[in-house]
Amino acid sequence: MKFKGKAWKFGADIDTDAIIPARYLNISDPKELAKYCMEDADPEFVNKMKPGDIIVADKNFGCGSSREHAPISIKAAGISCVIAKSFARIFYRNSFNMGLPIFESCNAVDAINEGDEIEVDMDSGEIKILNSQVSSLKSQVFKAQPIPPFMQELINTGGLMEWVKKKVGTV
Repeated sequence: MKFKGKAWKFGADIDTDAIIPARYLNISDPKELAKYCMEDADPEFVNKMKPGDIIVADKNFGCGSSREHAPISIKAAGISCVIAKSFARIFYRNSFNMGLPIFESCNAVDAINEGDEIEVDMDSGEIKILNSQVSSLKSQVFKAQPIPPFMQELINTGGLMEWVKKKVGTV
C-alpha cells in the first residue's frame, strides 16, 4: 500500500497534549476528535490539511501520556501516515493498535520540507519526495523500516480491535 500527500512539518518532542489537547479527552467520537487534531501545535492545521496528507516530525513524536486519543485524532483527521525521526514507544504501539501507519527515518525528515509532495510505500519502506518546495531535484528516495505483514494486517483492518473482531468472527 502506498500513501501520497502533502507534508506538514512539526518539530521535536510533540507530545500527546499538542496532538490532542487534554481539554478534549472527554470526547470519544473519532470524527469529533479530528476537529482538534494538532490544535496546540498549529491551531489552523485541520483547516489547512487535506485527507491523505502526511505529518513529518522530528524526534520523540507522541511523547507524554499514553492516551489513545492522539493516534485516533490523527487518523480520523485523514492523515495517511506519520514520518518521524523517532516515536515515543507508547505512541508507537498505540498507533498500530489504532490502525495509523508510522515510519521512522532521520534522513527523510531532514530532507522533507513543509509542502513537499511525498509518497510512502508501506511494503518497501521507501519514502519519496515527488515534488519539493525548496529543492530543484524532482525525486529523492529514502528508506524506513517496512511495516511487517502482521502490522499491515492491523492497519488494513482498522486497528487491533477490528482485527480481533474479524478473527473471532463477530464482524
